[in-house]
Amino acid sequence: MPDAAADSLSGLNYALMTKPQRFAAFLIILGPETAASILRQLEPAELEAVTLEMSKLPFLTQDFQNDVLKEFSSLAVQATMGVCGGLKFVHAALEKGVGTFRASDVMNKVSPANNRPSIPALQNLLDMEPRPLANLLKHEPPQVIALVVSYLPPDRASRILAELPEAQREHVVERMATLAPAPVESVELLATTLNQKISTTKPSRPPSRTGGVVSAATMLNSMDRETATNILNALEARNPDLTQSIRNKMFTFEDLAILDTPSLQKILREVDLRDLAMSLKSASDRLKGRMLGSISKRAAETVNEEISFMGSVRAKDGDAARQRIIEAMRKLESAGEIDLNEAREASKAALN
Repeated sequence: MPDAAADSLSGLNYALMTKPQRFAAFLIILGPETAASILRQLEPAELEAVTLEMSKLPFLTQDFQNDVLKEFSSLAVQATMGVCGGLKFVHAALEKGVGTFRASDVMNKVSPANNRPSIPALQNLLDMEPRPLANLLKHEPPQVIALVVSYLPPDRASRILAELPEAQREHVVERMATLAPAPVESVELLATTLNQKISTTKPSRPPSRTGGVVSAATMLNSMDRETATNILNALEARNPDLTQSIRNKMFTFEDLAILDTPSLQKILREVDLRDLAMSLKSASDRLKGRMLGSISKRAAETVNEEISFMGSVRAKDGDAARQRIIEAMRKLESAGEIDLNEAREASKAALN
């Protein structure tokens, strides 16, 4: 039986813990590197369930760890000191296990909603279609728009931003990137005020998103390249430091050039050659050289021929082709096949 005194130090009673809670504690003891390899094997629903339990666990004493390891005695692990669970550990393990993009998605689902009560009036706004919601918000101050949009998934947030007047967009992105946590009472009052301007009411679901630089960057990544570039250029004229912070969190098609050859080869194996040709039509010589240098000579010749014969490419079609390649990259990153953070660090080191 677990030691009651040891349990009191960590606030946990191992004997009363559920199997998912025990498994979560075991992963924390293993550390981010080993936990990552296990998290990578879980189904999405299992991943979110275990992540939720890991984020709830407090400091784990050595005695408590020993209780955990007795149940998982088939693994040769020896606990020697106290370790901490919580959101910071979970995010580190998830990034290593399923990649930056998937980790952010899971953390958005797990962490904010646990600490924030449901706000039915706000959810009524979030359930609106992008155009009507944009029409409702466009007369509001940028900070109000940013707060509402920050609760939406990136793809829907980007659609709302695209519906706003062009001169308003960079102000909303700036406010979103600098958005601080707002009291629930303030959000509820704001949502109630906005709801007075509409007549529909819909079932509520708990909100699950927050603002910040990452949210702003993800939203811009979901927009077409020209619109996102225009917004960033306009914002840079007023707030260059914030703009650079947002750019650092974005991953564009041109950024593929920082990846090493093995990583590019993995991505290009998932890409149709016509998409590659269409996306490289207006790409920089550096990126074109890196991409074509990562495939066979024959395949590179085929792509070059395709480029020479296709004529002009509509911006919409080129953006779509580039987005499909970026999606292939993100899937591999989520599967742990490529490491974007490592590539960024290597690129920075090469410049120094």
